[in-house]
Amino acid sequence: MGRGKIEIKRIENSSNRQVTYSKRRNGIMKKAKEISVLCDAQVSVIIFASSGKMHEFCSPSTTLVDMLDQYHKLSGKRLWDAKHEAPEGEDISTLNYKELMVLEEALQNGVSTLKAKQNEMIEEENQNLQFKLRQLHLDPMDENVMESQGVYDHQGVADYEAQMPFAFRVQPMQPNLQERF
Repeated sequence: MGRGKIEIKRIENSSNRQVTYSKRRNGIMKKAKEISVLCDAQVSVIIFASSGKMHEFCSPSTTLVDMLDQYHKLSGKRLWDAKHEAPEGEDISTLNYKELMVLEEALQNGVSTLKAKQNEMIEEENQNLQFKLRQLHLDPMDENVMESQGVYDHQGVADYEAQMPFAFRVQPMQPNLQERF
């Protein structure tokens, strides 16, 4: 008995949509691997989920960059122009005023982002160092306070009776019936 046909339309239930996406994505990836192995074809598949997550497959004999270059050569279409690539500084003399302004703004945004990240890292390191410094100052002070209150005897051994006021008094959940009153 064959499977029933389904209507191809958007699945409204999000959990059903996610399950269907996952199953069909795995099916497409499996078919891409099979055609790559069986037919010695160069296959590249890129899938973007609605959540923004990307899944890709590329034949073992090639890379995605090689596939895109071959696509550019054979189709004559350019997915991106050279103007979208990062300028290296030698060809900025050909840019007009507006393009230079856009480039300057992009550079300023990059510099400000780097400075903000650098300041954030410096502040975090400063806080860590201040914490360590406080710990170094507090440790000797804690010992001095404990000695002045008689917690330590002169040999550095803790005096049990002096520690009693600082101990937590906990009531047992069940009385100790072995104890004699």
